[in-house]
Amino acid sequence: MLPLFACLVNCCLPGKRNKVSGWIATAAILVSCVLSVIVFTKIWNGNEVYVQRLWFTIGDTQLYGGIYLNNLSVVLLMLVSLIALPVHIYSTAYMKHDENHDRYFIYLGLFCFSMLALVVVNNMILLYAFWELVGFSSYLLIGFWFTRDKAVQANKKAFLMNRIGDVGLLTAIMVLFAQFHTFDIPDLFSNGGLVSQSTIQNGIWVTQGGGLPAVWQYIAFGGIFLGLAAKSAQFPLHTWLPDAMEGPTSVSALIHAATMVAAGVFLLGRFYPLFNTTELDILAVVGCFTAFMAATIALTQNDLKRILAYSTISQLGFMVMAMGIGAYASSLFHLVTHAFFKCALFLVAGIVIHEMQHIKEDNDLDIDPQNILYMGGLRKKLPLTFWVAVIAGFALIGLPFTSGYLSKDGILVQAVDWSDSKSAVFRLIPIGAIVTTWLTAFYVIRLITKVFCGDFRLEQFHPHVKYHVSDGGLQYKLPLVLLAAASLFPIFSLNPVLYERAWLFEGFGSIHLERVNIYHTIVPVGVNILSLFLMYWAWSVYSGRKLMVFKQTGFLFHLSYREWYIDKFYNKVIVGAVMALSSALSWIDRKVIDGFINGLANFMVAVSKIAAWFDYNIIDGISRLLTFIVQITGNFVRRFQGGKIQYYLFSMLAIVLALIIYLTV
Repeated sequence: MLPLFACLVNCCLPGKRNKVSGWIATAAILVSCVLSVIVFTKIWNGNEVYVQRLWFTIGDTQLYGGIYLNNLSVVLLMLVSLIALPVHIYSTAYMKHDENHDRYFIYLGLFCFSMLALVVVNNMILLYAFWELVGFSSYLLIGFWFTRDKAVQANKKAFLMNRIGDVGLLTAIMVLFAQFHTFDIPDLFSNGGLVSQSTIQNGIWVTQGGGLPAVWQYIAFGGIFLGLAAKSAQFPLHTWLPDAMEGPTSVSALIHAATMVAAGVFLLGRFYPLFNTTELDILAVVGCFTAFMAATIALTQNDLKRILAYSTISQLGFMVMAMGIGAYASSLFHLVTHAFFKCALFLVAGIVIHEMQHIKEDNDLDIDPQNILYMGGLRKKLPLTFWVAVIAGFALIGLPFTSGYLSKDGILVQAVDWSDSKSAVFRLIPIGAIVTTWLTAFYVIRLITKVFCGDFRLEQFHPHVKYHVSDGGLQYKLPLVLLAAASLFPIFSLNPVLYERAWLFEGFGSIHLERVNIYHTIVPVGVNILSLFLMYWAWSVYSGRKLMVFKQTGFLFHLSYREWYIDKFYNKVIVGAVMALSSALSWIDRKVIDGFINGLANFMVAVSKIAAWFDYNIIDGISRLLTFIVQITGNFVRRFQGGKIQYYLFSMLAIVLALIIYLTV
C-alpha cells in the first residue's frame, strides 16, 4: 500500500516538476523494502499466512478477498521491492530534468503497487485485476514520452499484445471456477487443495496434472500459456518487449528485471500443480526455442537497450524451460538472480545513453545515442560503470563466482538429467540451452567491447567532437554498486560453484538435491570453458584484433539482424490480414449494410411521397369535392328560403305547371 500512498500524495502535490515527488516515492519504496524483508524472514520455510474476508456474494457464490503468503509470495515480494529501491534512487537523478518528473513517479508508484499486490493476493479474481493493472501501468510508463511517435506505437503494441494474453488468462480462470467452484488459490493449489499435487524427485517436479477433463485441462493450460507468453515475452507474443525500450531506461530496468515480465513466470509458479506432463513438455520446447531465438537476434543488434531486451527474452526463456523440465526451484532461482544483474545492466545502459545524449546535444549532432557503433573507449571515462557492466555481464553469461553461474548452470544440469528420461528428440532441449549460453557469452562481450573498449568511434565520424562524461553522482553510483554486489555468489550461496547449496532451493522442495551423476560436473565445466573461448573470440573480433572478422552479409546475418522477420511477418500477414478484413468489413458496412439501409430509406421516402400525393389528391380531393358539392347545393337551396312571397308563388306555379305537363304528356 505504501507505493500507492506515495502515488496518491504525488498526485495531490501542486506544481509541475515537483522535486519532492521522487523522494516521496523513494521513501515509500524504502519502507516497503524493509517491511518485505521482515515478512520474508517470518514466512520463509515457516507457516503460510492465509487471511481473507468476505468481499461480495453473487447468488450462492461467495467471493473472499485477502492475502496468501507462502515461500513463492515472499520471495517475489522481497525481490520486487529490492529491485524497485535502487531504480527509484537512480530515477531521482536520471529524471530530474524531465518536465514531467512528478508524473513519472506517480506512474512508478502505481506500477510498484500493482506488482506487489499481484504476488500476495489470495484469489484469481484479484490476481487478474492486478495482472491487468500491471499491464496498464506499464502502458503508461512505456509511453511516458507520449510526444514521440515511436513511444506511442510501442505502448500501443505492448497493450494490444498483452490483451491477447489477458483474454487467455481470463478464460483459464473461468474454466477453473466452472470445474472447481472456487476462485481461491490456496483451495486449489496448496497442500490438500483441489488440484492434484506434484511430487519432487531429486529436485525435479513430477506432476500428474490438475484432474480436469482432458478438453478443459488443455483449454485452461492454453489460457495460462497465452498469459505467460504475453507478459513474459515468450514466442510468439514476444515482439512487444524490444519496442518497449522507448520508455525511460530506468523504467526498462524495472520492467525487465523483476516486475512485469517476471509476472508470467510467477503465474507458472502459482498454477504449477495444474500442468500435466505433455503441457510441461510444451513449456520446455517453447522456452528453449525462445531463449535460442532471442540470443541469436541479440548477436547483431546495434541498439544498446534492444540488445538487453532480447537478452531478457532469452533469459525468460530459460526460466520457462526450467519450469517445463520440472526444475521449479531453479527457474525461480534464476528469476531472482537475473533481476539483479539485468537491472544493473539497464542502469549501466542508462548512464551510457545519458552521457551520449549530452554529447549529441553539446555538439549538435544527428546521431542515435543508443547506437553502440558510435561508442567505444568509455572504460576510462566511466570506470565504475564499466566494472559494474563487467560483473553483471559475467553474471548474465553464467561465469563462476557470480549468481548467474549458480542459477543458470543449475538449469542446464537439470535439463540434461531430464532429457535422459525422455525420447531422443528431447535431447535437443539441453543442447539448445547450452548453445544459447554460448551465444550469450558472445553477444555480452560484443556489447561490452563496443561500448567500453577501443577508441571512441564517434570521433571517426565527427573528428572535432567535444565531450566530458562521468559516472555521475551518488544517486547513480549507489544503485550500481548495490546491484553489482547482488550479482555475485555470496548473496545466494557460500559455495561459489555448487548451485545445489543455494539457500533458495531449501524453500521450494529441493533441500535434498544432490550431485547424483557426472553431469553435475561435466556440464558446468564444459559450458564455461567454451564460454571463455567465445568471450575471447568476441573481444578479439570487436576490439580490432583480426582473429576473425564477420561479414555482415548472408542469410543467417540478415535473419538475426531482421529479428527472424517475425515482426515483418506479423505486419505483412497478421496486421495486413486484419487491416484487409477491416477494410472489407468497412466496405460491406458502407456499401452493403448502409447501402441496403439507405436504399430502404429512399424506397420508404418514395412510398411516403406517393402516399402523400394520394392522400392530398385523392382522399383529400374527394373530401374537397363533396364539400364543394354540398356548398353549391346549399347555396342553390338557400335561395329558396329568401323570405320574398313572390318567389314562393313563382315556385309553386312552376311546380304545378311541371306536374300538368308531366301528367298530360
